[in-house]
Formats: sequence, structure tokens, C-alpha cells
Amino acid sequence: MPCSLKVSPAPSQSPPAFVSVRKDEPITPIPAPPAINPLKVKLGERLFSDRRLSHDNSRSCASCHDIATNGASPRQHDVGPDGAAITLNTLTVFNAALSFRFGWEGKLRNIEADTRASLESPRTMASSSVEIAEKLNSDPDMRESFFAAYGHRPERGDVVDALANFQRTLVTPGGKFDRWLAGDAAALSEDELGGYQLFKSLGCASCHQGVNVGGNLFQRHGIFHPLASPEPKILRVPSLRNVATTPPYFHDGSAPTLDDAVRKMAFAQLNATLTEKQVKALVAFLNSLTGTYRGATVGGSP
Repeated sequence: MPCSLKVSPAPSQSPPAFVSVRKDEPITPIPAPPAINPLKVKLGERLFSDRRLSHDNSRSCASCHDIATNGASPRQHDVGPDGAAITLNTLTVFNAALSFRFGWEGKLRNIEADTRASLESPRTMASSSVEIAEKLNSDPDMRESFFAAYGHRPERGDVVDALANFQRTLVTPGGKFDRWLAGDAAALSEDELGGYQLFKSLGCASCHQGVNVGGNLFQRHGIFHPLASPEPKILRVPSLRNVATTPPYFHDGSAPTLDDAVRKMAFAQLNATLTEKQVKALVAFLNSLTGTYRGATVGGSP
């Protein structure tokens, strides 16, 4: 369910690596970022915002995936190089590395494949890692950065590798729900805890579970009633991590608010018509899934 909002200040220290003490729960805490060569990560971060990644130098990864806010964008549909709307809503890049497949249709099996596909797709960058490497090789500063990280000038595989390594660090641990999983009984309010119990009892956790609260299986949408655009029929279940920060929702971006998305999902997927109290509780729980990135709360949510 992806797009936006602003980052609010939070303590500057890195969030701890939480380990669940509640072994019987279907959701597990987000781990701390992996240990990766910092020179490769730093280079990948620079590339992520470099417009030379696109064929016409008009856009970067950050054009649609704003890591200063929610890792996605506020639009129902981002636009391609030709100005036409991209068919599917933009998924957040935060915690994407924790999912078992990539993209709404789950056609790509790892970050490298997903990154390469984005660079080459005519609907996104319309370029290639070879073309990008040639552009970067003409920049002395970039050449120096590649030498420092990889021991040679920019090469096609290194461009993809650096971008993939940076994306692996885009995890957002430290949310209220993860603190509760780690044993902090006071981390969740009564409404949030009640929403979680409802989340499980209604059956939401059948598809939205694991470390990413989703992202680890495929499902048909519109099981009982139509939900959003009919195509694609089968989707990779999206992660609900930071979901409160990523409106609009669904693969077509047709649900403008989390409240609206919760009601529609329950009706279409579970054949359940929720009460106002149930919607409030579920939304409260979903808000508790908002984590932190670099000492700031993602999207400025609580």
C-alpha cells in the first residue's frame, strides 16, 4: 500500500536491533541494517539521487522514491519519461529488501534484478547500466569514488551493486510495535493492542505477517468483492511497514486514506463490514508499524 509526509526529528542515535521475546506472534521485529562496505553504501546513496541514471538525465531513483519522507511519493501514479502515468502505484523502497520478491507482481527475485529492471525499463529510466557507467566514467569525482569502493573505474555491474547495497540499508526498525514485540509492554496503547488482536482474529495476518508484515507471498485481490483495478489479478502481498505514511493505497492508488483502505480490504478480501470502532482500532495498530530511519520517524508519524 504505497506514498508521503514529512520526517519529524527524533533521537539521533541509531535504533537498537530488536529481538522478539513474543515467540508466538506472526510478526517479527525489523533487524538493524546489515553491515555492508560503507564506501559502496555511500556511493549507492549518491547514485540513488543522480539524474544521470536516466537516459535523458531527467530523473533519479529519488524522483519517485523519496527517502526524506516515506520512500515512495504522494502520487496515485508517478509518470514515465514520456509524461504518461505509470500503471501501478509506486511502492516504498523502505524495507523492500526484506520482501521475498520485488514489485507488485513479484516478477523479480532480488534487489539487483529489480534495480537493473528499473534502469532499463522505458517506463522508468529508459537507460542501461552500461550507458550509466559510461556517463559516470567521464566524471573525475565519480571515477574516484568507484576506485575507492571497487578498485576500478565505473563498470555496469558496480552501478547496480552500489545501488542494491544502499537499498539494503533502507530498513526502519524501532517502531512502537517492534518495541512491544521486544518485550516493552507499555509500547502500545489500548487501541493499538486491540487493533492488533483484531488484525489477527479477522484474518489479516494470514497474508500480512513475517518481518515485513507482508511481502512474502502472492494473493488474488477481490476474493469476495471487487477491489481496485481488476488487473493484475495476482499480486505480491505488500508490506504494511510504515503503511500509515504511504497513501494513496492499493496497486492502482485508488484508496486515498488508510481508513478507506482498511474498510475496502476487509470487505473485498474477508467479506467483513467493519464497525467504526474496529476501523479505528485497526488504523491505530497500523500506525504502530511506523519505524525510524537515521534517527527520524518515517513520514513524521508517531
